[in-house]
Amino acid sequence: MHPDTSSTSVTQWIDRLKAGDPEAAQQLWERYFRRLVGLARKKLRAAPRRAADEEDVALSAFDSFCRGVEQDRFPQLHDRLDLWQLLVLLTARKASDLAQHERRQKRGGGAVLDEAALPCPTDSSAQGAPLDQIKGPEPTPAFAAQVAEECHRLLERLDSPELRDVALRKVEGYGNEEIAAQLGCGLRTVERRLRLIRSIWEQEAES
Repeated sequence: MHPDTSSTSVTQWIDRLKAGDPEAAQQLWERYFRRLVGLARKKLRAAPRRAADEEDVALSAFDSFCRGVEQDRFPQLHDRLDLWQLLVLLTARKASDLAQHERRQKRGGGAVLDEAALPCPTDSSAQGAPLDQIKGPEPTPAFAAQVAEECHRLLERLDSPELRDVALRKVEGYGNEEIAAQLGCGLRTVERRLRLIRSIWEQEAES
């Protein structure tokens, strides 16, 4: 895959963050904050919460990510795909913990319904890896590496740069209209490419 300018800049920020550059953390935060808040909002949808909780979840997840990088806990963190998967795992885990805490505060308690799952590169109807595989408050480096490796493997199954570009942006959490605007193509073109990607990956799963 030929990296575009945005992927190159994210890779550079990751390297700088590993070297202890606080400016890199700020750049990454500005780039991913909106999507992390949106992800937290979806994960907390059925949970009782305050209006600011989704931002608190995003802040906590990003803080854990930065501390993990400082402690060299994510050796497989190399590019924007690795980064996004880590942020998704952390955000969903934090949202699950918050939902569980809020439910315990309600009279009668009750079981926690943890519907958090990894976003799939195809569409929202597809199922991802359940977060109950993650033990503890944060994903283990091994599990995070496994997730990133699987995503890389699926992307490599796409022999077209146009398909890979759409798939990567979908994995990163962009909507179809956002992808169309970024790539300068029509919404129908993006949807058509996503259908083709889904078909290729379904064949991969069945083989």
